[in-house]
Amino acid sequence: MTNRDSIFRDPQQIVDFAFDQRVVDVFPDMIRRSIPGYDTIISISGLMLAEHLKDSEICYDLGCSLGATTLAIAQRLGKKRCKLIAIDNSEAMLTKARKLLTHEAIELMMSDIRQVDLQPAGAVVMNFTLQFIAPKERLALIKKIYAALRPGGLLIISEKIHCSETAEEDYFNAIHAQYKMANGYTGLEVSQKRSALEKVMIIDDIETHQQRMNEAGFSDIKIWFRCLNWASILAVK
Repeated sequence: MTNRDSIFRDPQQIVDFAFDQRVVDVFPDMIRRSIPGYDTIISISGLMLAEHLKDSEICYDLGCSLGATTLAIAQRLGKKRCKLIAIDNSEAMLTKARKLLTHEAIELMMSDIRQVDLQPAGAVVMNFTLQFIAPKERLALIKKIYAALRPGGLLIISEKIHCSETAEEDYFNAIHAQYKMANGYTGLEVSQKRSALEKVMIIDDIETHQQRMNEAGFSDIKIWFRCLNWASILAVK
């Protein structure tokens, strides 16, 4: 049974959001009630990555949290003998992920994705991860991923996005807040969580993502999913 997210239900002194034990305990409920299209992004990105991988190749899930994307890939591999390396820097996340991810293809690793050495890979996915990396460090990470990918290798990045037009940004933010309240959050919960994320979740617009990927070396870049201010981008080396 999934635990209900009530972390920000009561008035409280707001501190920076962290992927600690209390978040881990309610994470599946939190993310599905907060991100429109989340289940679609996970299932379809898992399908695309599994279809793209060649036999015996490596796929990295960077910032894997509880491993939902890794599991979606594993379930689609069929007879391919690939290695799925899921990396996160939260011990609390990985402790629970180890109980959930028992597929033989999956290897879990605790590490800072900015520091880990990537082996040659057929695909890499970062679902809702890059937005928690300091902006000045993002290009170096994308360049490292590009270098690790084989020619034709696939990168999927899913993120909350900033809209360049103020009116569009305000509209989507307002609808997103209504979406969360329709899923049972109160206005206080929405407001307090927004404040907790303000300094740790720094979002880019689509153009910035595309420019960064181009600078890293990617030329074939597609937006394959978008819902309000959430999007997923596919890039091929």
